Amino acid sequence: MRMEKNLEIQDYKRIFHYFQEISAIPRGSGNEEEISEYLVSFAKEHHLEYTQDEANNVIMIKEATSGYENEPAIILQGHMDMVCEKRKEHTHDFLKDGIKIIVEGDYLRADGTTLGADNGIAVAYILALLSDETLPHPRLEAIITTDEEVGMNGAKALDLSKLHGKYMINLDSEEEGYLLCSCAGGLTGTSTLPVKRVSEYGKKIRISIGGLLGGHSGIDIGNNRSNATKLIGRLLFELREREAYGLIHLQGGYKDNVIPREAEAEIFLSASGEQSLTDVYLRFEQAIEDIMQSIQKELSGSEPELNWKIEDMGEDTYDIIHSVSFEKILFFLVHMPYGVQVMSSNVEGLVESSINLGITQIEEDKAVFCNSIRSSFSSYKKNLSDRLNYMASFLGGDYFVRAEYPAWEFKKDSPLREHIQKIYQRLYGKQMKVEAIHAGLECGIIYEKLPGVDIVSIGPDMTGVHTIEEKLSISSTIRVYQLLEMIIMEKIEE
Repeated sequence: MRMEKNLEIQDYKRIFHYFQEISAIPRGSGNEEEISEYLVSFAKEHHLEYTQDEANNVIMIKEATSGYENEPAIILQGHMDMVCEKRKEHTHDFLKDGIKIIVEGDYLRADGTTLGADNGIAVAYILALLSDETLPHPRLEAIITTDEEVGMNGAKALDLSKLHGKYMINLDSEEEGYLLCSCAGGLTGTSTLPVKRVSEYGKKIRISIGGLLGGHSGIDIGNNRSNATKLIGRLLFELREREAYGLIHLQGGYKDNVIPREAEAEIFLSASGEQSLTDVYLRFEQAIEDIMQSIQKELSGSEPELNWKIEDMGEDTYDIIHSVSFEKILFFLVHMPYGVQVMSSNVEGLVESSINLGITQIEEDKAVFCNSIRSSFSSYKKNLSDRLNYMASFLGGDYFVRAEYPAWEFKKDSPLREHIQKIYQRLYGKQMKVEAIHAGLECGIIYEKLPGVDIVSIGPDMTGVHTIEEKLSISSTIRVYQLLEMIIMEKIEE
């Protein structure tokens, strides 16, 4: 895949060359074998010591240059997988197709899909640094993990016993000028409710909600983003007060850690007495319009592109969800918590705890709800998880936890943090902002494996991460890389 000429002209130390190569390889979570092999080939080509484990994590080591042999090793860390989101009508196949990169002024974006700069740009940074034979440096230990976006499973499988790194720079941040030193822990809680069905003759209609902003369930959860599945749950709840109907199917969201932009429900209508199905449909259609227009008015400031569609799917005999099963599903959907639960009392503007309904799917015999829970405190994370468990159990369902990961706690004394702040001040004449984030990073898991390691996280400006609106600033990418070079070249004072 040839790089666009204007991007090639701007390329610095081959960052975008490597980003383009990475983007050409399908690398959704769980589909990382090819990108892992690419990294192994890179290590062999550059005569680097490397390991590739059964989880397809890759560790590469570049020994110190002359004069740096006695300096503490620095770990560079990122993940190779990306969140795969696309426009509903797009034909892109994430299992086979590479990402098409488009240059727009200072930004890179993809053609109708997520860009994968999260965390492809981290991998590109690492490869550019490891391939640079002119940069003086201490021993560099690169950790590139798999399955970060679905529970950090790669990081959990890491064997770091052969690493010597005293300092670690995670490259999974998305705003230049910010030095991240703490993040939330999290888990995915999956609830299942049993579904019984009955067959009846009537009309099926499909209700679709779309056009929402969506976004990252950690970074954007505090930005007043609506959840399409929760919205359709509200619609169904308000409809039941106005019209009788049955439910055939409901689905929303594709990833645990993405706020759903779209959701749809299939509704069953029947006629009784002298009513015709056409009359029932027209009355029901008007009720939907009334409710959605009210919701649209409420959300005009936060979700300006909210839209909905009602489709007549025809008359036939359908397997509809039994009324008791439907009431349980609706009760669970309406009453499960969503969004910001607690704001931090210690860090102004920081979301402390949140929950996002990422995936909802009603199958033939069960309804499945996957929630992403995040919290700076393991006790509150457990509380939210226990509440979901309690609700599901009360309604006769099941609940299980997967992809749990620890919080990364703030380190009071950090020579690495001070080192970076001094360099940033000298380069730009201003302070680098030290912050905590609500999104989950692999730092907490790695810290448990390497107790005492001094960790920070930095990255260039990105917007719309985990959405089809994802963009990466070219100039910011270059500036952050140049900062990285200085961090590595200059010896850290302790």
